[in-house]
Amino acid sequence: MSGSESYIKKLSTILLDAVTDKDPLVQDQVCSALGTLGESQPEETLRACEEYLRQHEKLAHPYRTMILRAMETVVSSHIDKLDKDTARAIIFLASNEMTRVKELVTDWQQAASSVLVAVGKRFICPVMEEMLTKFQPGLLPHPFIVQTLANLSISNVFGMVPFLTSILSTMLPMLSLAKHDSMRVVFCCALQRFSESTLEYLANLDQAPDPTVRKDAFATDILSAYDILFHQWLQSREAKLRLAVVEALGPMSHLLPSEKLEEQLPKLLPGVLALYKKHAEAFHVSKSLGQILEVAVSVGSRTLEVQLDSLLAALHAQNCVPVESPSPLVKSNQKEVLRCLTVLACCSPDRLLAFLLPKLDISNERIRVGTLQVLRHIINSAAAQMEVKKPFILSSMRLPLMDTNNKVKRAVVQVISAMAHHGYLEQPGGEAMIEYIVQQCALTPELEPEKLSPDGEELTADSVRAVSVSTLFLVSTTVDRMCDVLWPYLLEFLTPARFTGALTPLCQSLVQLAQKRQERGPNALLIQYDQHVSLPSPYAIITRLLAVSSSPYLGDKRGAASLRLLQVLHGNIHPSLGRRWDTTIPLLLEYLDDHNEETLPQKEWEEKLLMFLRDTLTIVSDNTWICQLSLEMCKQLPSYNETPQEKNFLYKCIGTTLGTASNKEVVKKHLQELLETARYQEEAEHEGLANCFGLCAISHLDNTLAQLENFVKSDVFRKSIGIFNLFKDRSENEVERMKGALILCYGHVATRAPQELVLARVESDILRNMFHYFSTKVLGIKVETKDPTLKLCLVQSVCMVSQAITSSAQAGSFHFSRKAELVAQMMELIKAEPPDSLRTPIRKKAMLACTHLVPLEPRLEEPARADMIHSCLHSVLAVLPEHQLLYQDTLHALENLLISLLQQDMTPQGLQIMVEYLSPWIKSPQGYERERALHLSAHLLQHFLEHLQVSALVPFHNLGLLVGLFAPRCTDLWSATRQEAVSCVHSLLYLQLGYEGFSRDYRDDVAERLLTLKEGLLHSDPTTLFHTCHSIAQIIARRLPPDQLISLLLTLFESLGDLDKNCSRASTVMINCLLKERGSMLLEKVPEIVSVLRSKLQETQEEHVLQAAQHSMFLLASQHPVAVVSSLLGSPLPFDSHICTLWRALAVEPSLTARVLALLLEKMNRDVPFKESRTFLLSSSPDRVATLLPLAATCALYEVASAPASGPAVLELYPQLFSALLLRVSCTMGVQLPRNLQAKERRSSSQAARSLEPCSTAVEALRAMLLRGSSEDVVQHMDQEGGWEMLGSPEGHEAGVSLLSSAMAKLAGPRLPLVMKVLVNAQSSVYENQRITSTAFLAEVLSSNVVNDLMLLDSLLDSLTARQKDPSAGVRRLVLRGLANMASGSREQVQTHGPQLLMAMIGGLDDGDDPHSLVALEAMAGLARLVGLLEPGDLHSVLLHVAIRIRPFFDSEKMEFRATSIQLFGHLNKACHGDCEDVFLEQVVGGLVPLLLHLQDPQALVASACKFALCMCAPNMECEDLEAAFQKHLQEGRGLHFGEFLNTTCKHLMHHFPELLGRLVSTSLFYFKSCWEDIRAAAPMLTGFLVLHVEPEHQPQVDLEQLVMALQFLLRDPAPTVRVKAAETLGHLVKFA
Repeated sequence: MSGSESYIKKLSTILLDAVTDKDPLVQDQVCSALGTLGESQPEETLRACEEYLRQHEKLAHPYRTMILRAMETVVSSHIDKLDKDTARAIIFLASNEMTRVKELVTDWQQAASSVLVAVGKRFICPVMEEMLTKFQPGLLPHPFIVQTLANLSISNVFGMVPFLTSILSTMLPMLSLAKHDSMRVVFCCALQRFSESTLEYLANLDQAPDPTVRKDAFATDILSAYDILFHQWLQSREAKLRLAVVEALGPMSHLLPSEKLEEQLPKLLPGVLALYKKHAEAFHVSKSLGQILEVAVSVGSRTLEVQLDSLLAALHAQNCVPVESPSPLVKSNQKEVLRCLTVLACCSPDRLLAFLLPKLDISNERIRVGTLQVLRHIINSAAAQMEVKKPFILSSMRLPLMDTNNKVKRAVVQVISAMAHHGYLEQPGGEAMIEYIVQQCALTPELEPEKLSPDGEELTADSVRAVSVSTLFLVSTTVDRMCDVLWPYLLEFLTPARFTGALTPLCQSLVQLAQKRQERGPNALLIQYDQHVSLPSPYAIITRLLAVSSSPYLGDKRGAASLRLLQVLHGNIHPSLGRRWDTTIPLLLEYLDDHNEETLPQKEWEEKLLMFLRDTLTIVSDNTWICQLSLEMCKQLPSYNETPQEKNFLYKCIGTTLGTASNKEVVKKHLQELLETARYQEEAEHEGLANCFGLCAISHLDNTLAQLENFVKSDVFRKSIGIFNLFKDRSENEVERMKGALILCYGHVATRAPQELVLARVESDILRNMFHYFSTKVLGIKVETKDPTLKLCLVQSVCMVSQAITSSAQAGSFHFSRKAELVAQMMELIKAEPPDSLRTPIRKKAMLACTHLVPLEPRLEEPARADMIHSCLHSVLAVLPEHQLLYQDTLHALENLLISLLQQDMTPQGLQIMVEYLSPWIKSPQGYERERALHLSAHLLQHFLEHLQVSALVPFHNLGLLVGLFAPRCTDLWSATRQEAVSCVHSLLYLQLGYEGFSRDYRDDVAERLLTLKEGLLHSDPTTLFHTCHSIAQIIARRLPPDQLISLLLTLFESLGDLDKNCSRASTVMINCLLKERGSMLLEKVPEIVSVLRSKLQETQEEHVLQAAQHSMFLLASQHPVAVVSSLLGSPLPFDSHICTLWRALAVEPSLTARVLALLLEKMNRDVPFKESRTFLLSSSPDRVATLLPLAATCALYEVASAPASGPAVLELYPQLFSALLLRVSCTMGVQLPRNLQAKERRSSSQAARSLEPCSTAVEALRAMLLRGSSEDVVQHMDQEGGWEMLGSPEGHEAGVSLLSSAMAKLAGPRLPLVMKVLVNAQSSVYENQRITSTAFLAEVLSSNVVNDLMLLDSLLDSLTARQKDPSAGVRRLVLRGLANMASGSREQVQTHGPQLLMAMIGGLDDGDDPHSLVALEAMAGLARLVGLLEPGDLHSVLLHVAIRIRPFFDSEKMEFRATSIQLFGHLNKACHGDCEDVFLEQVVGGLVPLLLHLQDPQALVASACKFALCMCAPNMECEDLEAAFQKHLQEGRGLHFGEFLNTTCKHLMHHFPELLGRLVSTSLFYFKSCWEDIRAAAPMLTGFLVLHVEPEHQPQVDLEQLVMALQFLLRDPAPTVRVKAAETLGHLVKFA
């Protein structure tokens, strides 16, 4: 054996030993590695596997299976490279493996069989030799011997078929020896495969090696086998065997002699059919049956005729079986069954139909659906045979067409679709099929949840309709022969109501058919009505299509479809319409496209359709045609009883058409019929009828009025009332509804008729009759109706009549004698409505009527006017808030009525009177009543202002009273009320300016400010409300005339007792503001006022009282600051809300505030911050307890600094306050309250405004001080970054101080010099915390350029370096951080101080004895930042020392040390670019493996640092390929595909630096024992890729023995991922073979 073979064998053996790994992924990778070895050295690998299996007899069969599968993979890929000896060895091994045990072990034996089949593709003879040795006559072979022979016959047809005769002759005697069903199944499968391969061989004889092979050579053997299979085995009880037999019989039947087949068919066919009853999944039975039927037909068998009935019965039953299983075999079975039926249809069409068509008469769903499916299939697949059977088939569809089952319907539609394509529908009876399709298109969607049939299939009318719609459209558009069948027949379905649901697909199909007809010639589209008498008339078509277009989006957008059909039918409607409709209909369609069902304005759309109708009638200008159209429209009215909207629109169409008609007798007749036939009990129909009469009155006013009056006098009307009276429970309502409809007709007539004709008839005819119908007399007494519908009709009609009068040109001279009567009637209707609810629009419409009546002459008397206002206000404002939309409309109607009344007296007195009516509602305890009253007031004032006419300068004498009424409402509890109140005041101020002589368009800056204040009133925050209220008061004060001040103040004082506390407070604010702005003489009384308010401080919490107390405290403190501060500091802690308020009161005036702050600082610093005491005798460390005076002073500082006015004083003492509070924070961390205060705080925590915890109070005071010291940006930055929480916690204090320092340097730089001066002194504090805090702050300042701008650098460096020997490690660490911060803040100064900085950092690296010293970590981080800025000379002297010193940290257990040291290594490399000395290059090479492997570090920061370091190392290695690869793969923020990157890197390393192989591999071996799983997995990967890409001549650099042993060791690693990578690498080692 050569060395190479020995090496491959060794690798293979190691991998083969690892096959027994318990992890499936490792097993897969081992097999993959074997495959890799096999790719390179297939023979050696296969021999190794063969030998391994031979030598390890006891290896369990699952592992043997894996090895065999790997061998199969290698053999399949490299069969052409195998020599005969190897092939024989493999064949022998596989044969033995396959037959080692007699019992079945499927996976193992199948794997061995697959190896034999793979080898057999080239070495068929050796394989057959081996197989035949175990396939001896008289002995039952191993099942997998037979299976292998079967599979060989399929995989190598041309190689195997020549052996089949001998195989069959040997196998046939064995069939009788097979006693077990499993063995018989194997034989059946083999016979099936042998037959299939033989048939394929015979079908391709031109390519076969032996073209002399004939079918009869196999006939005898196949016949013998057939006898055993069919006569013996098919009778087995084992289902699997029976299926195997029937699968074999199908292809075997093609090899039987014709005469034998004919002889066997009488038994064979029943035998196969019998299996349908024994097997649920019958696919294999149907497939085999199809093969048998095909061969029977091909030989012209006469037996089929005898067997046909049973065949058809069985196949039909199969097709009717419900599809219960989602198995693909079930669907496949149906296809095979239909294939069988197609074969029978082609040979015996008559017998098939004679069997099939009677089945359609059976009502069973499954039978009928199954039969229809078969029928559709044979219509399509046996078209020629069915041609003469069309009438017979069509007549048989009678009963299925009447079936209501949805499944049957869908199947029928599918059959009709097939019929359409094959010319059936042109036959007599075809029209019934078309009508059926249209009926299904008209199905209405089911609203109930979907039902499920027993077999789980959905049953919905929607699915049937969808299939029908698509079928109708496809037949219309794609089947040319159907054009003459469907046109014009489909028009018959347009007008019947039962086909309404099908209108859209009908119209679409008709449009397509019409366009096809147009292509034949200009007259091809014209309908010959004498030949098609059943078609709807042109009048019926246009009426129908117009009516349904009024609801254009119903029924799949039937409006657009109807209009398009109308357009193409223009020639059939009227010859004159074509050109006009080509213009108008596209505009209507475009309008529909621009809207949808939600956005379409229905009224506007109907008006467009009516305009289209008027235009059409004008174009036609034929009175006979118009009368015919109106007749048809009236005729169609009952068809729309179920669709009120469309019926009402049709009424409008009738009115429009009658208005155009010139024949008055026709108009009279139709109007009379409409009145007689209208369904008055349907309220929805009233509007339609009234619209019809209104539209007709445009041209026929007298005729219309006459018909209305004649109808009441007619017998029809009297009979109707008489009939109603027979049913007392119904009569009253139905009579009232008839009257209501007639009243509504009069209203519409008044609105639509020509204005010049209406005035003369309004009182004598219209109103007289309306009131005649409305009220009846019983024994001479007038009885009012209670029917709300009749009331609504009356008020609506009165409204329409009064509006018609008002809009008339002669309205000004018209004396309306019945005005008072109408108004009184409207008031009665309003008063009759329930006072607490609003459910009908009666009030709204009655007020609208009054609005139109008020301006008419004669003028209303004052009592009637007052009654109207009181009644309307009470009927609307007191209603509970419900039915928002109706209420808003009603309120708007009331608003218009009040404006109409105000218009009668546009003077200040008239305005005052209107407001007095509203005043009780403005002060109502109900919020919604106040809101509504203010809303009305605002609109009245706005109207008054907009229509103000001032002829001379006169005083607005009641301004003060009105402003006093509205202004306090600016703080009402209801937001909307506040907004309206401001609007009222705004209008009043402009009214005053108007009376002063300013023009209407003048804009006053002061008054306009009111509108800007509205935003402050949107929310209910009291502070905002009263601040805005104060601003409003200032504006009022500036614009109020002096003579109005007294009345305003009196009104406001009255408002102090307002039930709404907000308005009471607002009055106080406004009074104070007015006194301040306009009453300077009262300032002398301020002390007295403050004294009174302070005495009430304990009694009340009213805001104005608290403000007075604050003012008093300010005065006291101005005179006695020391005493006030001392007194307040003596208050018990925690301060209650009153004390806090008083502290904030001291911040009103800057000089006083500065004095108070200085006193508090003195108190805070006078005492020690805490005292130490032991709570328990055995406690390890004493507790720190806060001292009271500094704590109280800190709390007071917070309160004073919180006051906005303390800003100037805080700025004055900024450095002292900032430093003192920051140091206070540092020395109170972890400090506790005294025990008595702890208990007190727990008891009073719910009342106390803030926590008393010492550190928290200091942080809050510092934050408040910065806010007040104009350092809002600093505070905002700290807020956003969570800095305050960090500052107050021991764990985050340093970070918090650094964040604060950074923010100060960036956002408050000018404050720093004085602050730093105080903090530098604190560096020598006796408290370690204060030294750490001050050092942290100063260190962070160095990261900002502000130290250079303020010339602080040198002094800072001196103060920091002086602390390098501080006993606190925390201080020393922060000193290094500060020095490193020069890289950010003073880059240009780094070189100047380079030696000093380097000395400090290197000293930090060696700080203490702890190998994981945080000082050393800080030193590495600092060096990383400074390296790039130092003088090269300074750096090179320490470069090697630093690199060697940090190298151990690469593999530190602590993530921070790994990440920081690797980052520093990258910066050292970056600093050497272009000038890398050899000694340092050695460090670079030595660091490559750790850096590459730590890319898989479990910590992302370490991996990121490795990316950076590797990118920095590449230039120093002077390899462009490597550098490019690093730049491509190692971009920060981009995901890394580690395997791809490592492969590329190793490729370039071995190409450019092959001499490094040994060093890199040996370093990598070190990491085979890493504590991190991912790195242990990466190390063999690196080794494997290095080996993969190095040239073989560099093999001596690697100790292969050591490497293989290491990898072998890794194969036992506990982590599966590591074992996977080790196996993969072993595969790569084939390179050194």
